[in-house]
Amino acid sequence: MYRNLELSVNKQRLAEWNIAERRRKSFRNLQYINRRSLCFRAPTILNLFKTSENNIDSINLLKQLEKTSSFCAVVIAKNNQILYESHASDFATDQLHSIQSITKTLAHLALGRLIEGGRVDPECAVGEYVPEAGDAYAKVSIQQVLDMDVGTNFAENYIAPYTPCPVRGDPVGYARQEIAMGWRLPPDGENEFGVRDFVAWLVEKPRIPNGVTLYTSPNTDLLGWIIERASGRLLASHIEDIVTDAGIEATFHISTDCMGVPVISGGGVMTARDLVRYGLLIARQNSDFLRDTMSGAGTIYSSSPSRRYRNHLLTNGTWVGHPGYAGQFLMIDPFNQAAAAFFSVLETEDGAKDGYFDEIIMALEQALEQLR
Repeated sequence: MYRNLELSVNKQRLAEWNIAERRRKSFRNLQYINRRSLCFRAPTILNLFKTSENNIDSINLLKQLEKTSSFCAVVIAKNNQILYESHASDFATDQLHSIQSITKTLAHLALGRLIEGGRVDPECAVGEYVPEAGDAYAKVSIQQVLDMDVGTNFAENYIAPYTPCPVRGDPVGYARQEIAMGWRLPPDGENEFGVRDFVAWLVEKPRIPNGVTLYTSPNTDLLGWIIERASGRLLASHIEDIVTDAGIEATFHISTDCMGVPVISGGGVMTARDLVRYGLLIARQNSDFLRDTMSGAGTIYSSSPSRRYRNHLLTNGTWVGHPGYAGQFLMIDPFNQAAAAFFSVLETEDGAKDGYFDEIIMALEQALEQLR
């Protein structure tokens, strides 16, 4: 079915599974495409009951998004009720789908629990917990990593040059990260390496002190390393706890690197209904850590002063959430115990489209506003 051919690279420098014409199918089968993965089942399912007592179906922007060729699914729930659900004609309610960078929110949940419990001080330097983290991270605070406020020689460029290992310190892009994740093969003659090897290989790069988010996926894999070191438990055990607490119904899959480390920077796969269950778990936190997330602190996301990246979540002070590459979004309203999960797949060359995420955010904001 899927072979290593899918992990090779085309002339546009993308892994074959991620080229535009294959991306929609691949996002539903990434658990089979990646080299290695773990899976988890919850012992008890959070039962969700469907109701239509709302006006969400009158939101024009949401209906317009549902009519696009990119659309896959949207599920909106409050407490234990599904208030709105829509699926594309080729997308079943039990269809698994890559959540891409929404996976980063695992770091928010797991590390937040350790911070709340006094096991981790976010103001401490990374090197106090993980001395092996390397030049890029040794002296920065954990809070800086949580807020994507670290300058390194890594750039989140999804069509970065796919070349053999560059000289250490030279600019490096997402192509190298995908090798570490097990999402593409290394160049001929080069051995595999893991996400923590990649983190430690990066070097510090001075950043412009403008307060803007420096979105960097290796930051999340570093947080997984800190979670493991500070707790004395495997990162996988924290993921199992979260899956259990969320009460997801289907299997949750997550990529692992060549060392067996879960790739929490983007390796998660689940159904849309389970993503909304997961969002409801975030809504139920009722923690100082979540309140701090929504306080207005953090970095400025995408040059929009109303949106901040704090504690590994995006927020505008009313909701928290996270985007995922090529069209995924999870939005949570903790004050009203509501969540909205949105799946889509942009079939542009680089998986991006100007203004697309703004449209998704506006539509989900309007939907959650209907529930208040």
